[in-house]
Order: sequence, then C-alpha cells, then structure tokens
Amino acid sequence: MRNHMPREREGTRKSMRERSMDESGKSTQTRAKSVIRKKLPLKSELTVTTHESVYRGLRDRILFGGFLPGTSVTLRGLAETMGVSPMPIREAVRRLIAERALQMQDNRRVLVPPMTQDAFEQIVYARKTLEPELAARAMDNIGPAEIRQIAAFDKNVDRAMAASDVHAYMEANYRFHFAIYQRANAHTLQALVESIWLQFGPFMRMAYHRWGTSDLEDQHQAAIAALQARDRKALRAAIAADASQGMSFIGEAVLRHTS
Repeated sequence: MRNHMPREREGTRKSMRERSMDESGKSTQTRAKSVIRKKLPLKSELTVTTHESVYRGLRDRILFGGFLPGTSVTLRGLAETMGVSPMPIREAVRRLIAERALQMQDNRRVLVPPMTQDAFEQIVYARKTLEPELAARAMDNIGPAEIRQIAAFDKNVDRAMAASDVHAYMEANYRFHFAIYQRANAHTLQALVESIWLQFGPFMRMAYHRWGTSDLEDQHQAAIAALQARDRKALRAAIAADASQGMSFIGEAVLRHTS
C-alpha cells in the first residue's frame, strides 16, 4: 500500500494541474474574446455614429454657407459628395426638414427654403427675444477662461473678414455666439435658437460684404466687456443689438434681392 500511495497522489496532482491548465486556458480565451468584444463597436453603434456624423456634416454646410439659397440638390448627389450611402443622407435630411433648415421638393430634390418677409420678421423677433435670455442665463457660468475663449472666437471673426474668407467668418461668428449660449444650460432654449440659426444662416453669405463696412459699434466687443464687468443688462443689450444689426444686413440683401 505504501508503495502505491505516492503514485496515486502524483497522478491526482497531475490530473489537478491538467484541469487547472485547461480551465486557465479557457479563462484566457474568454477574457480575450471579452476584450475583442469591448474593442470592436457593435454594428448598431457604427450605424448611429455614421448617421449622426452625416447629420452634423450637412448641418454645418447649411450653417456655414455650403448650401446656396435657391440651389436644389438630390439626395444621391449629397451621398456621393459626402462619400456615404443614401440611407444616412435620407435620415439627416428628414431631421433638417423638421428643423425647417431644408425643404423637400416634388422632384425629391432638397433646397434651403426661400426667405419671405413674414419668416424674416419672425426670425428677427425670435433672435432678439431668445438670444439675450440665453446670454443672461449663461453669465454666471462664464469665468475668465471662458471669456478668453469667446474673445479668441471674436479674433477669428476679424481674421476671416480681413482675409475675405466667408466660410471662416460664418463659422467663427457662430462659435462666438454659441460659446456663450451653451453655458446657459438651457437646452430647450438653445435648441430653438439653433433651429433659428439654421433658417437664416445660409443667407448670411449674401450679406457678407456688408459686415465690417459700417461705423456701427462692434457688439461682440460690447458683449465681451459686459461679461468681464458681470453686467447682465449690458450683455442682454449687446446680444440683442448684434442680432438686430446682423439681421438688418440680411434683410437689406435678401429681401431687396427677392422683391
């Protein structure tokens, strides 16, 4: 009996080691598969990312002058331009139509809706009402670092004007305003204002030559000064005046052109 006991124990230990190695191997394989699953995005996640990317790309083109008012395009043409399939284009266009940024024609082409006198007056009213309110709500959340960023966007506006870069001007102007508005943490109001900018943004290109040619006060600088002084009333006034000034340029260029 004594002579066989060590062999049995050795066999038992060997069997346990083998099972342990098998389990360890399986565990390693399981962890590896888990890591791969974590690293590789799901198909649904890729689809959401593509759809959102296409939407934002089209949205930026509308905001920054990529869609000329009155010029229609096909969904297939947009898909080819952006290098994607028609499906995310259709979804993005559907969202932008709901935001009143685009309009679908009977021939399945889309275009920026024409600016009418009635639509123009509503946009002016909405801007002068909502944007000063957003700015006032944002003031308490804007410190020295945020003011420096806002001032940097304003310098980009000046550089774009000096270089006659219409796209850069429109983007820097948008960044200046929304660097303030997003600090309000008023998501419903901000969504309304973003929709309004989509409706008048394309027409800024038609009035671009009027910016910087007048002797009117620089309302961007007035807004920055109000933020530095923590003067909520002055900030409201500067934002309202800036909206009124900009829309007057658009009205003169667009409505006179279409009348």
